[in-house]
Amino acid sequence: MTTRISRAKLTTDIVLAGVFALACLPFALLGGPYDVLLLAVFAGALAVRRYEPGWSLAIAWGGALTQMLLLRDLQLYDAAVLGVLYSTAAHGGRVVKWFGLGSAGVGAVFATAYLAVVKPLINGASPDAITTLLMTGVLFVASIAVLVLAWTAGLLVRAVRDTREVRRREEVANRERELAEYRYVVEQERNRIARDMHDVVAHSLAVVIAQADGARFAARTRPESAVDALGTIAGVARGALGDVRMLLAELRHHEAESPQPVLDDLGMLLEQVRAAGLDVRLDEQGERPELGTGQQIAVYRIVQEGLTNALRHGDTSQPVLLGLRWDESGVAVDLVNTRRDDVPPPDSHAFRHGIPGMRERAQLAGGSLQAVAGDDGMFRLSARIPARTGRTP
Repeated sequence: MTTRISRAKLTTDIVLAGVFALACLPFALLGGPYDVLLLAVFAGALAVRRYEPGWSLAIAWGGALTQMLLLRDLQLYDAAVLGVLYSTAAHGGRVVKWFGLGSAGVGAVFATAYLAVVKPLINGASPDAITTLLMTGVLFVASIAVLVLAWTAGLLVRAVRDTREVRRREEVANRERELAEYRYVVEQERNRIARDMHDVVAHSLAVVIAQADGARFAARTRPESAVDALGTIAGVARGALGDVRMLLAELRHHEAESPQPVLDDLGMLLEQVRAAGLDVRLDEQGERPELGTGQQIAVYRIVQEGLTNALRHGDTSQPVLLGLRWDESGVAVDLVNTRRDDVPPPDSHAFRHGIPGMRERAQLAGGSLQAVAGDDGMFRLSARIPARTGRTP
């Protein structure tokens, strides 16, 4: 398949062909009108050598055969054949490229026969057989060497060009892959921020609502309790506001450099929930292994979301049992609370954000999570977070 070139390159080839014709014109004028006509033919072949290499080769063959039929001497414009052969290898399609190589061999045979045999006979020379054989051998070797060398130079240029094109395509593919990976990372980070936003807002609002309800009932009989509740509401609201601002800053700048909750923050979380009126009883067993940051965040967020659900959907007059079972392979989180009768099961729309979000966090940390609403009126949340991602829970 022929490689099409731009109009600018075609114009450049036409100009160069014109310059070549002007350089050869004085010698062609010495030969006569036929040589001037042949010069025009060879210049035309050079003008389209990159635009239509096949036509350029055909025109050059037509000019060469006409030159031999007219018994013209070798002229400077015959050098145009080298440019044509070069272009068949550098710019021609598969068929034209190999036709160019074949033309180099056949052209060398024709040129040798014409110069070593036909021209001496026409001119009346009668060299002996040894001289004729020697001249034929020298002309053939010189002709095929020059013609094949021109074709080979075009093939090398083509190989270099193709190699550069392959590298360019690889670079484009790498950039596209990096862009896709970047977009995936950004999307994952946005999802993480959305989960954190939900956890922070849901937990904080649950505490605020519980404290507000308590303060409303205690305002008349126990004003001091109402004041304490209002103080808790203010503190939780301020903390939630700071967390939301921090998450929004992350979302705006595509960064994840803000501090994340760790296991040491569980104590403060339990104090907030207890201050909201939820009786949380912690049972922690075993020694804590070294957990990665992702695993610590997962444990914290799962406990936070579980307590928030207990505060919003559970019977706050009954205790909530939180168990943490540590071993060298990770931690098992068990949270049990009493459900209210008016609360739907955990697979309903009321839990469409909390439980799926917790399950996703556990899976991303390499663990698992189950949420079961038993027939005994209890809601059980069980999660297993390994010490390292990829460990079997």
